Amino acid sequence: MKENIRFLVCVWFVLCGCCFGRFVVEKNSLRVTSPDTIKDVYECAIGNFGVPQYGGTIGGIVMYPKANQKSCKDFDISFKSKPGGMPVFLLLDRGDCYFTLKAWNAQKAGAGAILVADDRVEPLITMDTPGEEDAQADYLQNITIPSALISKSLGDSIKKQLSKGEMVNINLDWREALPHPDERVEYEFWTNSNDECGPKCESQREFVKNFKGAAQILEQKGYTQFTPHYITWYCPEAFILSKQCKSQCINHGRYCAPDPEQDFSKGYDGKDVVLQNLRQACFFKVANESGKPWLWWDYATDFAIRCPMKEKKYTKECADQVIKSLGFDVKQIEKCVGDPEADSDNPVLKAEQDTQIGKGARGDVTILPTLVINNRQYRGKLDKGAVLKAICSGFEETTEPAICLTEEIETNECLQSNGGCWQDKASNITACRDTFRGRVCECPVVQGVKFVGDGYTHCEASGALRCEINNGGCWKGTQNGRAYSACIDDHTKGCKCPPGFRGDGVNSCEDIDECKEKLACRCAECKCKNIWGSYDCSCSGNLLYMHEHDTCISKDAKSEFSWGLVWTIILGLAFAGVAGYAVYKYRIRRYMDSEIRAIMAQYMPLDQGEGANHVSHGNV
Repeated sequence: MKENIRFLVCVWFVLCGCCFGRFVVEKNSLRVTSPDTIKDVYECAIGNFGVPQYGGTIGGIVMYPKANQKSCKDFDISFKSKPGGMPVFLLLDRGDCYFTLKAWNAQKAGAGAILVADDRVEPLITMDTPGEEDAQADYLQNITIPSALISKSLGDSIKKQLSKGEMVNINLDWREALPHPDERVEYEFWTNSNDECGPKCESQREFVKNFKGAAQILEQKGYTQFTPHYITWYCPEAFILSKQCKSQCINHGRYCAPDPEQDFSKGYDGKDVVLQNLRQACFFKVANESGKPWLWWDYATDFAIRCPMKEKKYTKECADQVIKSLGFDVKQIEKCVGDPEADSDNPVLKAEQDTQIGKGARGDVTILPTLVINNRQYRGKLDKGAVLKAICSGFEETTEPAICLTEEIETNECLQSNGGCWQDKASNITACRDTFRGRVCECPVVQGVKFVGDGYTHCEASGALRCEINNGGCWKGTQNGRAYSACIDDHTKGCKCPPGFRGDGVNSCEDIDECKEKLACRCAECKCKNIWGSYDCSCSGNLLYMHEHDTCISKDAKSEFSWGLVWTIILGLAFAGVAGYAVYKYRIRRYMDSEIRAIMAQYMPLDQGEGANHVSHGNV
C-alpha cells in the first residue's frame, strides 16, 4: 500500500513538473582573506539545516582532517578553538552519508562551521535534510553550526594551499543573503495542518508555538506582513476516478494531499488534510479582513493542541470549537471553504497553487515547511531564534524594531570603544547607533535637539533649545555667583564667548582685563578694578563716575546741574502757559467783536450814516 501511495505522489510530481520545476539555490558570500594566491570572493550554497548567521559574518581558519574526511563517523580528535582563537571551519568531502550527519559529527568535534567540497563539477546545490523516513530527530534539531557547499575547484584550491602548510583564512558573510529594502519585512510560511508526518511535523508545531509571541508583536506594530500558505497538488486526469485520488483530493481531483499515515485502510485521508488546510487559510482570510491577521497564530497553535490526529480529533467539529473560542463566526469560514464536492475551482486553493510557482528571485515551493522572507527562501533550522535573526536581517538598517537589538539576537557593537564613534561622556550622548548588521555613526537627536557633524569625530547641537543639551557643546563657567555661557539659543549652531571674555567659545573663554588693556575707565580721575567677566569703575575725591560718558564729574555740579534743569523746565512750562493764554484771549476777543458787529448791523445801518445820504444838522 505504501508503495502505491509513493508511486502516486511521484506521478503528481512528474506531471506537475511544469509547475514545480524551478528550485532556487540560496547563496551567501565566502571571502578567502589569505593566502594571496586564492584571495577572492566566492559563492557558496546555504545548507537547509543548522543556523546560518543571517545579517552577520563569521571568520575562521580552515582545517582538512587527515582521516574521516567525509565526516560520516565520529572524530577521535577535537577541532574546538582555544580561548581567543578563531573558530575552525572544517573542510569535508561530499559523499557516503547525509549532509546533516557530516555537520553533526563536525559540531560534536568542536568545529565552528563546515565547508563541504562538491565531488563533481556542477552548479551549486542546496544541502537538504534527509527524507521523512530517514530523518533522525535526535540530532537534526540539535545542529547549530552554519554550513556551506563550495565548488569542487575551490575545494581543491584550499586543499592545495593547506598541503603546502599555508594558513587559509575565510570569512562567511550572510549580510546580503536576504534583501533588506525598507522598514517592513514581508514573509510567508508554507505549512501544513497534518501532524502525522514525523519529526518535520513535530518541529513545525514547536516552531509555531514558540514563534507565536514574537510574530504577533511584529505584526501588531506593523513591522511585518505575514501570510500563511498551504501546498496542494492536482490529481493527473488519468487517475481522477481512482480510489487513491478520490481519497486524497477534493473538488474532483483539483486539490490533493498525500495520505497522512501512508495507508488508505486506516486513519485520515489526504482530503481531510486538504480541508483542514483550507479551513486554516480561510481563517486567516477572515481574520485579515477584520484587521487582526495575527490571530492565525492562535488558531494554528490551538488547533494543533486541541485537535490532534492521534486522538481522533482532527475534525471539522473540533476546528469549529477553536474558531468560536477566538470570537469568529463559523459561517464566515464555511462560506470561504465552499463545497469540496463541486466540480469547480476553489478561489482560495486556486490562489495557493498559483502562489506556489516562483516569481523573481524566489523559486517554486516544493518542500514543507518553507519560510520565504522578502521573496527569498529561508535556509536553515526552523527555530525561533534562527528565524527571528533572518527576519531582522530583512529590515533596512536603522529601522529594525527593538526585538531585533536584544542580547539574544545580536551583539551591541556600541559597547566596545563606543563603536569608534563620537561621544560626550559628561552628558552620556553618543553618535553610535546599534543596528542588527553592526552599527552606524550618526549624530543623534536628544530631547528634540538635533546634533550635526560627521558622527565620528564631531557632533554639535543645532537649532532651538540647543543650549539645553550640554550647553550646546559650548563653554560655560561660574565664579563668585556669576555664570556665563558661550551658547546662544537664537543661533542654529556655533559658540561665541560672551562680552568680557575672549576665546574659541568651545573649549575656553578667558576673562578680559579691561583695566589692564585700557578698554574702560580711561579718564584721569577714574579708578578701575577688574571683575571676572566685567569691571568696576570709581572716581577719586568728591567725584561721581558716569558710565555712559566714561568720565568723572562733581557731585555738587551734578546737583546744581540737576536743579538748573528743573528750573529751566518750570520756566519753560510757565512761558508756554502765558503764551497760550494770550493767544486764547486774542482769538476770543476777535470772535466776540465780529459777533457784536454782526448783531448791531441788523439794527443800525452804519454804512448809510457815513455815506452820501447822510444829512448834516449844520445846514438846517
